[in-house]
Amino acid sequence: MEHVIGLKCMVCVKEYDVNEIDYVCPDHGNEGIVDVVYDYDYIGKHFNREDLQKSTDFTIWRYKPLLPVEPDSEVPPLTVGWTPLYRTDRLASSLGLKHLWIKDDGRLPTASFKDRASAIAIVKAREKGAEIIMTASTGNAAAALSGLCASLDQKNVIFVPESAPKAKIAQLLVFGAKVMLVKGSYDDAFELCLEAEKEYGWYNRNTGYNPYMSEGKKTASFEICEQLKWNAPDVMFVSVGDGCIIGGLHKGLKDLMALGWIDKIPRIIGVQSAGSDYMYQAWKNNEDVLTKPAIDAQTAADSISAGLPRDRIKAMKAVKETDGAYISVTDDEILKAIPMMARGSGVFGEPAGAAALAGLLKAIDDRLVNSDDRIVVLNTGNGLKDVVGAMKSVELVGTFPTYVKPDIEDLKRKLA
Repeated sequence: MEHVIGLKCMVCVKEYDVNEIDYVCPDHGNEGIVDVVYDYDYIGKHFNREDLQKSTDFTIWRYKPLLPVEPDSEVPPLTVGWTPLYRTDRLASSLGLKHLWIKDDGRLPTASFKDRASAIAIVKAREKGAEIIMTASTGNAAAALSGLCASLDQKNVIFVPESAPKAKIAQLLVFGAKVMLVKGSYDDAFELCLEAEKEYGWYNRNTGYNPYMSEGKKTASFEICEQLKWNAPDVMFVSVGDGCIIGGLHKGLKDLMALGWIDKIPRIIGVQSAGSDYMYQAWKNNEDVLTKPAIDAQTAADSISAGLPRDRIKAMKAVKETDGAYISVTDDEILKAIPMMARGSGVFGEPAGAAALAGLLKAIDDRLVNSDDRIVVLNTGNGLKDVVGAMKSVELVGTFPTYVKPDIEDLKRKLA
């Protein structure tokens, strides 16, 4: 990979060759997350925006020269990437805004943003000749990995907390993954996954551990900016659990800025549930995320439940370096945002996806955004991932079905 210089530790900034380490900086154990470093001069000489205009590949692989994979590497056949960016004028107007878009990653093959990272994980694992790929997940990353593995007949092992929504567990089983339901939290599943890696040598897809996962997630920033004709938005809202998505979005924007493809980096605002707001606490209180202990995470938005965000270094940089912010919202505020987003745009998000919209509502109240700002809200998962959450959401806003007899007179009475 001539376009990749190496890997840099986010803790001590020590640099490594890409073949020198597999995951983390050995000087800092599991906390030594590293970042992929690119040769932007090389990339700029061999790849430009005009090349993209000619491309007929509308997946994340249209950006292959900006990804840490070999040019001839086999990629999963499922269509990952190029999800729609909807301009939502009606929803914007109801919020007193002029420019609002929703990026709907619930449209990806396994219905969540996590397909982007899993696609990269599979390519990197197969480059290394791995027989088995594994991950710990609250459900979406696991479904993404198992679905994309199924498309290539790749063996995989999944660790998820037994409390994960049944719809997500069903996906794993349907795709044929070896599913380990962990009697504990996501953090327990993560730790067991790390132990399994040392015991069996399986390829580890875990976010906040495998540096290449940020590289898959950054492709959403590429798409947003390209879909806006390289006029980057002013503000981006994204829900935050482990911190890999927000860190990946930031990395993608920095890539584009280094190449001169955009002329500014948007403010990034991370949104967390009040029951799982480690990053919000650390940002608000100016705490060191390397020493801040884990919290007890409890939230209805299972996809962003993390007592100790594993990619917290990159997640904090994403906000601080863009003059952004972290926002904490209640579970009720998250659930109420589900029908608001659906009715205002037609996009049906799961709780974690709707959390970003709930964060925008609070940002408006706190005057963190202006009416003229060009704002993008990222929906990270489809609402069918959590039907129980969806039913609670409509009850909270007073929407109930009407029961009617198979009789026209009864229909008239009920309609009246």
